[in-house]
Amino acid sequence: MSLPEAQRTSIQAELVRLGARFFIKHGIPSGAGIQARRRRMHAYERWVPRPPAGVETAATRLGGVPASLVTALIYRHITWRFAMAAEACLASIDYRLAPEHPFPAALDDAAAAWRALLAGGADPRRCAIMGDSAGGGLALALALKLRDRGEPLPAAIVALSPWTDLAITGQSCRRNAAFDPVLKSDDLKMLAAQYLGRADPRDPYVSPLYGDPRGLPPTLFQVGSDEILRDDSERMAQRMREAGRDVTVEIWPRMPHVWHGFAPVLPEARRAILRIGEFVRRWTATESSALFAAK
Repeated sequence: MSLPEAQRTSIQAELVRLGARFFIKHGIPSGAGIQARRRRMHAYERWVPRPPAGVETAATRLGGVPASLVTALIYRHITWRFAMAAEACLASIDYRLAPEHPFPAALDDAAAAWRALLAGGADPRRCAIMGDSAGGGLALALALKLRDRGEPLPAAIVALSPWTDLAITGQSCRRNAAFDPVLKSDDLKMLAAQYLGRADPRDPYVSPLYGDPRGLPPTLFQVGSDEILRDDSERMAQRMREAGRDVTVEIWPRMPHVWHGFAPVLPEARRAILRIGEFVRRWTATESSALFAAK
């Protein structure tokens, strides 16, 4: 569904789209290697604002996986926003990355961290798993793996602009190629190959779109209307609906890929985060609830 209150985008949003197109989409040449991409993204870190006073962040390890625990007394500048909106503690995991560590390394790390969180006393009925972009697909793949192994599932899933189809069959990959201000369709095949290694792109643990969604918890999808990955949200949501699952899909007009990261300047980002908090609180007990985030 689209959001009536977001039909007219803000001036800030139009400026963010323009800046993202220049600095992100066209700032990294097509076909650039992963190290060049990482250097470019790290260069943006100096612009990331610090969290407000009262936010507690602690480095830790969950199942051997580096993680940050953000407490709501209370990506750095948005994790605390998610924690505050959901009135929860948040564990953000630093799972291994491709191409150095292709599939299933990231999924194995996410599963290990989830198990460690529960072993530490977290109640899965009061937890939500969330992720954005590739991490959004990973959050859904983790839920499929936990379900298949008969392990405890979270109470809810939040997927922000998720990549759910590494076979790249969505029409929006072509239809929105010129309009997406952040992602390039031409890069998807290369990025998928780096993550896949020798895996089948239609393996459900790689691309949850091809999995059986029966038994998955209530899920919120948020995606921008012009994103090349828009179909990855809409088709995954449709499969879940057909399986009788509780699904909420929000199509935000003209929002760039994972626009939540622009929360310091973008009112639509702050509204989207508030809606995430409302969704998480709806499906989890607000007392002692937790968020498990895969970036």
